[in-house]
Amino acid sequence: MFVVVGVTGGIAAYKTVSLVRLLVKAGHDVHVIPTDDALRFVGLPTWEALSRNPVTTSVHDDVAKVRHVALGQSAELVIVAPATANTLAAMTAGLASDLLGTTLLATTAPVVVAPAMHTEMWRHPATTHNMRVLRERGVHVVGPADGVLTGGDSGPGRMSEPEDIVAAALALVERPHDLDGLSVVVSAGGTREPIDPVRFLGNRSSGRQGVALARAAVARGARVTLVAAHLEADVVPDPRVEVVRVGTAAEMQRAMDAASPDADVVVMAAAVADYSVAAVSERKLSKDRTGGDTLTLELVENPDIVAGLASRRRPGQTIVAFAAETVADEAELLERARAKAARKGVDLLAANAVGWTQGFESQENAVVVVTGAGDVVSRAAGSKDETADALWDAIAAARG
Repeated sequence: MFVVVGVTGGIAAYKTVSLVRLLVKAGHDVHVIPTDDALRFVGLPTWEALSRNPVTTSVHDDVAKVRHVALGQSAELVIVAPATANTLAAMTAGLASDLLGTTLLATTAPVVVAPAMHTEMWRHPATTHNMRVLRERGVHVVGPADGVLTGGDSGPGRMSEPEDIVAAALALVERPHDLDGLSVVVSAGGTREPIDPVRFLGNRSSGRQGVALARAAVARGARVTLVAAHLEADVVPDPRVEVVRVGTAAEMQRAMDAASPDADVVVMAAAVADYSVAAVSERKLSKDRTGGDTLTLELVENPDIVAGLASRRRPGQTIVAFAAETVADEAELLERARAKAARKGVDLLAANAVGWTQGFESQENAVVVVTGAGDVVSRAAGSKDETADALWDAIAAARG
């Protein structure tokens, strides 16, 4: 496979040496495009020796071969690692000031970026905006990881490991199309149940896992509808996915009931509130109006959406539920997963342990997948994209 690796001017460029080596050892035809700044960290002879191809940074070399667009046209996969804040901004703006910029504009191949920068730069509103735009355009993002950075700082912004970047990138072009022709409905995010016009009952779900499931399904050939409750700002659905926005559990139920009858697979990954407020105040509740030091709210149980879908499923339809549990160990997680799968009547249930530092609001996940009969059919751990692919593997196997 013809792979272009863009290297930009960050200290993490030294890790890209291993990334190029991994790709070459796997038998791929690798063409490295460093920026001028990148060559201040790792020299041109190193890239040529590793890739076994000539390397240049200039749009003025090999003009007769129109190299400044030929690389992009030939590429079957493009990886930019590290992707600095400056590079991400240039990609968002569509700048073509060097060979890497023209290649990115000329390619129709999948593009993977591995961000690397200090935490403050990663969290800056400009970078957040740029990442949202790039994701909306279909750029795939690996990382960044949370760890030690240059200068002794620590936090999100560390470039992911070369093995993880290569695995994620190759999965984009090597993944099966075993969902071709299927209609899929996925729910994602956390519902918000109003207390008054200002406040709500909610949860810590970012929507990242459900969005990853939708993205993986469309990449494997499915037609996907995503019913999305609240999503974090950096969680952007794939542009190939039809998105239906909802807020409350009742809205989620109506949307899922409308979208699911014709679906081949329904995956209920959203964190739906178990309870809502019995009487929503039309005006903001305030201390001077409620009186006293306490406030009592009456809550009523919300319908079990996935159990209702399972009870009405048509022949050949697969219903998948999620269960987020606070547990002491995997034995307890399995016990609860089996009980929920049987009670809800679903075909498969993916259970994950959650807590203050795991599950919700995390880039990583770990799930165990059980059948309605309680058999364990899959375990997956890693990024939420990796977890999504593992779950689709289990769904595809269950459907035969």
